[in-house]
Amino acid sequence: MKARTLWLAALTLGLSAYASQAVQSRPVTIQLLDISDWHAQLEPLTVGSGDAAYKIGGAAALSAYFKQDRAQNPNTLTLTGGDAYGGSPPLSGFFNEEPAIEAMNLMGFDADTLGNHNFDRGIPFLQNLIDKAKFQYVSANLKNVDANVKNVKPYKIFTLDGVKVAVIGITNPEAASLVAPGALGTIEVTDPVAAANRARAAARVEGAQVFVAITHLGVNSVDPATKAGSGPLIDFAKRVNGFHVIFGDHTNVQYSGVVGDALVVENLSKGASYAKVQVKVDARNGRLLDRSVTFVEPRVSAVTPDPAVEQLIAKYRTQLAQQLDRKIGAATDLFPRGNNVERLREVALGNLVADAMLDRYKTQLAFSNGGSIRSSLPSNSYEPVDKALRRPTPGYQAGPPFDVVAGDVYSVLPFGNSVVTRTVTGAQLHAILEHSVGALPAANGRFLQIAGFKFTYDSTKPAGSRIVSVTLNSGAAIQKDATTYTLALSDFINNGGDAYTMLADGQGVSREQDAQVVLEYIQQKGTITPTVEGRIRDIATP
Repeated sequence: MKARTLWLAALTLGLSAYASQAVQSRPVTIQLLDISDWHAQLEPLTVGSGDAAYKIGGAAALSAYFKQDRAQNPNTLTLTGGDAYGGSPPLSGFFNEEPAIEAMNLMGFDADTLGNHNFDRGIPFLQNLIDKAKFQYVSANLKNVDANVKNVKPYKIFTLDGVKVAVIGITNPEAASLVAPGALGTIEVTDPVAAANRARAAARVEGAQVFVAITHLGVNSVDPATKAGSGPLIDFAKRVNGFHVIFGDHTNVQYSGVVGDALVVENLSKGASYAKVQVKVDARNGRLLDRSVTFVEPRVSAVTPDPAVEQLIAKYRTQLAQQLDRKIGAATDLFPRGNNVERLREVALGNLVADAMLDRYKTQLAFSNGGSIRSSLPSNSYEPVDKALRRPTPGYQAGPPFDVVAGDVYSVLPFGNSVVTRTVTGAQLHAILEHSVGALPAANGRFLQIAGFKFTYDSTKPAGSRIVSVTLNSGAAIQKDATTYTLALSDFINNGGDAYTMLADGQGVSREQDAQVVLEYIQQKGTITPTVEGRIRDIATP
């Protein structure tokens, strides 16, 4: 009897241990919601035109989608990979980007990293925004960060249903060259791979089981046949170890694929799509059981936008309308921008900007970097209060022609750059143009939109040896010599931004803000027409 009692006791203990082990090893699904390169797109974007047009994204709609997703799975983290503000529409940019942070707080973000545009207005400006955030900023590859910015950590560990998830941030290595010199203070951006591996190892020591990277690294292209991606994000994923999910940013490419050990994901910019990733793990040891990603196009019509976020936006919209809703002219058609066209070739909007600078200062040459152009004209990211205006977006009167308001121009040129006038030599100009086309066929913000002259290049030649001819509008050749020419350009480029180091020689006279110059040019013209004139031509393209 005693033996039977002992046997039953042992069996009971065994079953209890088994049950305990079963509880510990039950699968847990972690949900990760991620947007890329949001740029404070508080209001929805318009997709399509005419009767087929519809609205996607915007903070209030995204917040409603996120709430639905969290209701389905409370084990959720909401993330983004830098540039959540900077280069923003006036609804955020005109209010020191505080509306973006306030909206992100309401939308329930858990972590963000730092991209180049987070530093657009310098360290003190950034610190103010970090202080207002209710979410954590993480970046593992910033040397001297603590001496410049407070409350930026290499990573943060979140515990979801007993599973510890480490979120590790990575800043793009070229960030310093994409903002004004000195904007990062004494921060140095170090090797992302080494930093990510170090941060992962440290998080593992703290008990982390699932490892997620939020990076400001992008996919440059996707092979249409194999669906394989290429670019800094893919290179990073191939070289790091032990990450379950790696989120990308920065290049406005929607991509997903398994690279090395990781599921790699990037979304379209400005909330045009967001990723919903499911990671199923063994709660006992963090062993990966399954993972998947779904891209969501957040159509505004499919949800009831979050009223708290709508109320926030309405407050700022009322203030902004008083400044920027005034009509300044008309456009016979849309000046398009999107799919990085302004970073690849001559576009009508780039011509308009450069023409305005040339006209105002009567220089021989003018140019503006494609990366400074952030919206179409009229803007699909600016919504005037007056619904009687003719606009290419739903809810207004039909066009073309379209009414152009002041807010459109500040949406196109949101950085507050000033125009600078100076002289350059023919030799300098040739070096500038070589740099402009040097990244092709990849899109790059340094690609110049020009006025006052034309040039041809050969994209089949090595970078640095592509310029074939440069001529003034008069037809006179600009030789690679010491002859000087007058030039209007942005202070960003003149100070060496976008790695235009050949211009960072201290020369130049600062003039008006670029957006104001373009605004007054449109007022002077009254009606503007999108035109491409063959100012920039690749002789290798038929």
